[in-house]
Amino acid sequence: MSSSNTISAGTPVAAYAALTTAAIVWGGSVVAQKVALGPFSPVEVSVFRGLGALLMLIPLWIWREGLEACSLRDVGVFALLGVAVLANHLLMLFGLQYIGAGAAGIIIGASPTITAFLSSIIIHDHPFRQVWVGCAVSFVGVLFVSGMNGSAHVGGNPLLGGGAVLLSLVSWALYTIGSRQVMKRFSSLMVNWTTLLSSIVLQIPLLFLNQQVLASGIDVVPFSGWMALFYVVVFATALGQQAWLYGVEGVGPSRAGIFVNLIPVSALFLSFFILGESIGWGDVLGIGFILLGVWLVNRQSSRHA
Repeated sequence: MSSSNTISAGTPVAAYAALTTAAIVWGGSVVAQKVALGPFSPVEVSVFRGLGALLMLIPLWIWREGLEACSLRDVGVFALLGVAVLANHLLMLFGLQYIGAGAAGIIIGASPTITAFLSSIIIHDHPFRQVWVGCAVSFVGVLFVSGMNGSAHVGGNPLLGGGAVLLSLVSWALYTIGSRQVMKRFSSLMVNWTTLLSSIVLQIPLLFLNQQVLASGIDVVPFSGWMALFYVVVFATALGQQAWLYGVEGVGPSRAGIFVNLIPVSALFLSFFILGESIGWGDVLGIGFILLGVWLVNRQSSRHA
C-alpha cells in the first residue's frame, strides 16, 4: 500500500469524542449481551453480531475508500488480530453466563491498566516499573468484584465469570496494541472489517458445538432478544468498534484506554435499571480500587511523557 493511500488520524478532539462514544456504547453493550444470552448461545451472539456489522462496514469501506490490495503478510496480520477479536467476544459472552452485567462492567474498568501493562512489555511505550503498581491495585478491585458478588440470579459463579471477562480484556488489549501498528498503513475502517471477518471464519466450526437458536428455531426468540442483538450488532460492534479504532489511531492505545473508565459506570447503572441487579459493597470497593489503579497508571505515564 502506497504512502499516498495511508489514512491519517483525525484531530485529538475528534479522537476523544470517538473514544467517549465507544465507552458509553460498550457500557450498554454489556447489558445487551446479557439479555441476548437468554435465547442465543454465546457463539451465536458472537457470529450474528459480526455478520450484521460486516453488512454495514464493508459497503461503507467500499464507498469511502474503494478496493485496496494487500499482501499475504497483511492477511496473516489481520487473521491474528481476528483471533484477538474472537477471544474477546467469546470470553466476554461466556463470562456473562456466570457473572452479572454490572459486575462485568466494573471489571472492564481495569482494561486501561491491562493495556498499559502489556504496552509496556510489547511496544515499550512506558517503562514497566511505572505501571505495575497501578495494575496490581486494579487487579485487587477485580478480585473484590469477582470474589464478593456471587448472587445466584445474576450468574452463580462470579469467580469463573470474572476470570473469563478478565481474559477477554487481555485479548482486547492485544488487539488494541496490534491494530495501532497496522493502522500506520491501513485505515481503521479496513482493520475493523477485516479482523471481524477473520474472527467469524474462525467461529463457524464452533457453531456446531454451541448452538441454541439454530437448533430450536427463531420462533423461540422474544422481542427483547432481537432488540438486544440489534444493539450489540449496530452500536457495540459496528459503531463502537469503529469509533474505538478511530480514537486509538488518533491518540494511541495508552491514552485511549483511559476512556474505558466510563464503561463501569454506564454498565452498573443500566444493569440496575434494566436487569434489576443489585449494587453491593463489593461493587463499590471494586470500582474504587480499579479506578485508583487506572489513575496511578495514567499519572505515572503522564510523568514519563
